[in-house]
Amino acid sequence: MDFAAIFGINGADPSLLLYMILPLGMIMLLFGLFGGSGARRVFARRVAQIKVNHDPAPTVDQVITARRKTNNSAIPGLDELLKRLVPRQDVLRLRLARAGMNVAVAVYVLAGILVAAMAFILARTIGDMPIVVSILSAIGAGLGLPHAFVGFRIKRRQTKFIDYFPEAIDLMVRGIKAGLPIGESIRTAAEEVPNPVGEELMRVTDGVRIGRKMDEVLWETSNRLDLQEFKFFTIALSIQNETGGNLAETLMNLSDVLRGRRQLKRKVKALSSEAKASAYIIGSLPFIMTGMIYLVNPHYITGLFIDPRGQVLIGFGLAMIASGVGVMYRMVKFEI
Repeated sequence: MDFAAIFGINGADPSLLLYMILPLGMIMLLFGLFGGSGARRVFARRVAQIKVNHDPAPTVDQVITARRKTNNSAIPGLDELLKRLVPRQDVLRLRLARAGMNVAVAVYVLAGILVAAMAFILARTIGDMPIVVSILSAIGAGLGLPHAFVGFRIKRRQTKFIDYFPEAIDLMVRGIKAGLPIGESIRTAAEEVPNPVGEELMRVTDGVRIGRKMDEVLWETSNRLDLQEFKFFTIALSIQNETGGNLAETLMNLSDVLRGRRQLKRKVKALSSEAKASAYIIGSLPFIMTGMIYLVNPHYITGLFIDPRGQVLIGFGLAMIASGVGVMYRMVKFEI
């Protein structure tokens, strides 16, 4: 079987490679995803083993070591290979944690490779694109689509957190007024409020229970969430811990401020929706028209991708579109 046709040589059926690579890639991806699906159970089991074999309560270093081992993929040797090939893994791991995705970096990279392979094969088989365009499309899809998916998950999770967080603060205020300490009040709110607020607050209480300082755990959670609302909450607790004062009143005022910020954000989003829609339409028109022309008369537009002058014009046009969309995005983006 000659696979050379995939890389630009005619005479073979490229779909054969599609039927071989995609099932193999899906099997590897599913193995990486669900092979470590019991990550929380594995983490709990390792902490329990630490309790039995060492001290009655695990130390901070022991728990962190168990957590790092749990975040590895289920594919042997792949994590060690990625340490040498993938730069800035800490940033990528932080993005995955911020999105609430319990996925190893190796599985994320494997998904990107699979998406790139699918894009390349589809561009060569269905689109009949030139080899250079197919490679560029594969690179763009492999890098851009997983990144965009994680960004979408981050945005959605942050929005849900902002919606539920004032209610969690109200529960903390009721607990403090009832005589509970702040740690127990946070735990009560974590049990009552839906995720992601409950999940993040439970991490805070778990960190305090294993001996870490509350300020340290709060700032770690704040850096992971990257939300001004939680930073306000962390600063309020830190200041109250140092200077004292009426914590219930402070948190009550903070809850009112957060509700006001949420309402103002929704108003700004409604007012700027028209400009955003215009940016989406104007930015997508060149790509839509290119696709329509290619469907009607492929030979008419193929020269634009093959000829060096056309490639220069494509690069210039993409740069102009990116700059225009970037300017419009900055015009409708407001910091509250």
